[in-house]
Amino acid sequence: MAYKVTYVEALCDYRLRVVFADGSSGVVSLKDRLFGPVFEPLRDPVLFFLVTIDEFGVVCWPNGADLAPDALYKQIEKAA
Repeated sequence: MAYKVTYVEALCDYRLRVVFADGSSGVVSLKDRLFGPVFEPLRDPVLFFLVTIDEFGVVCWPNGADLAPDALYKQIEKAA
């Protein structure tokens, strides 16, 4: 199954509200995952809130950081 994000919203405390093409949705916390050269800059709330979705339904930021939709989907499924 191909997972595609259709909506993403940055929330306080480094969380994202994510909605998928199949209607599934949830909130994912990235607070403990913002490390390394690509993700550490997202600790700046201004940059974190610039989250978008690319043409493939991938959550991404202007600095090149991105999150695989299937991993987000599994994390939301697990939390349900």
